[in-house]
Amino acid sequence: MTVQYAPGYAAHRFAQRSLLAVLAYIAFLLLIFVGLDAFSPPAAVSRFGGPSRGDAIRQVSFLAVTGLIVFAAYKQLGLSMLRAIPVSMALLLGWCLASALWAADPGVVMRRAVLQTLIVCSALLSVETVGPKRAFEIWRVLLGVVLVVNLLSIPLIDAARHGADEIDTALIGNWRGLYGHKNIAGAVSAVTVILFLFTKTGAKNWFGIVMAMAAGFFLVMTHSKSSMGFLAPALLAGLLYHLSWRDGLSRAILIVGTVLFACALGVWAVLDADTITRQFQNPEEFTGRSAIWAAEIAYIRDHPFLGSGFGTFADTGGASPLAGYINSTWMQAVSHGHNGYLQLLVTIGGIGFVLVMVALVVRPFQRFWTLDGDNSAFKPMLFALFGFMVLHNIMESDFLEGGGAWVSLLLVIAALNAMARQPKPADA
Repeated sequence: MTVQYAPGYAAHRFAQRSLLAVLAYIAFLLLIFVGLDAFSPPAAVSRFGGPSRGDAIRQVSFLAVTGLIVFAAYKQLGLSMLRAIPVSMALLLGWCLASALWAADPGVVMRRAVLQTLIVCSALLSVETVGPKRAFEIWRVLLGVVLVVNLLSIPLIDAARHGADEIDTALIGNWRGLYGHKNIAGAVSAVTVILFLFTKTGAKNWFGIVMAMAAGFFLVMTHSKSSMGFLAPALLAGLLYHLSWRDGLSRAILIVGTVLFACALGVWAVLDADTITRQFQNPEEFTGRSAIWAAEIAYIRDHPFLGSGFGTFADTGGASPLAGYINSTWMQAVSHGHNGYLQLLVTIGGIGFVLVMVALVVRPFQRFWTLDGDNSAFKPMLFALFGFMVLHNIMESDFLEGGGAWVSLLLVIAALNAMARQPKPADA
């Protein structure tokens, strides 16, 4: 009798611990994708949608939620929960903290690096504890609710659109929903498209297609060019992964085709180099990005290894690393570098950049390299999200920023790590 009832009792205890993990995970997602200042004016939003580092309530909220997530993970997994934090990620976070040693304002670095550590650990431990597929189902539902709220807010709430008081008149009328900027809303909308479009494969995914179309419509109305431009290649990448990662021959054909396309693109760039150069030399192009990139490159050239310290790019007043490299006064208000790769080189230097590439690009891609025998839409969805984040950082700065785009990449990495440790179907 004891043997008969023991499994049922164990399952009940596991369900209780799992419920705590799920609730803590939902609280974390709400902090990231809704926040504590929904529908607030843009001035209340710091660092392109990332958490406001000076807001004590927000700091305490993240600390409390992370504490719950760690507690739930320990109760369920014990010390084995540490497997959820890859060594490469731990080294990266350690380097961000260490950069306080040479930063002009060590306090800023420590506060922002600690906050990022909380966010990274919360995302990785949540997926490990809840389970990758269940975690993404919860995330999909939450973003579906956010999408509905965003759509309903447009005719009901004035702050859901950029108002006539915007300094940048090009923003006026653009949809932003509950977020502080149309680019944040655009990135979240693009992620929502991917999550719903890859819910299932085939015509049975009619609800996912409808939701993806609604998210795509909201994305278009945000006029977020970066998210709109990179969504299509990300979706294509997910589709090609689904079709080609079933056997080695299909994968080889896709890789050869991709290399040939990249070579053709390179030849075109060389032949049309004068036109491209003129575009980048014009500060008015790319909404001022070229001027920002020029200042970043100049700083990197002078400080190639250590950088200025994690999180010191913006919201630091005269201590900004680009203060001595910018002549235009409007650049002083820039809140991010419009290129995640260059911004990392500025703040954590070449050494930190290598750690970032290993933790956020190389290691995840190695996980994707294994042939996918599942034949479901889950891993192609992860690849589409991964591709979108890698591309999105060419024009925006998401890496280690604390916003929805950054956490989306963390959830992908967490799912890949958790799936790599799951037993294969043949061994289950």
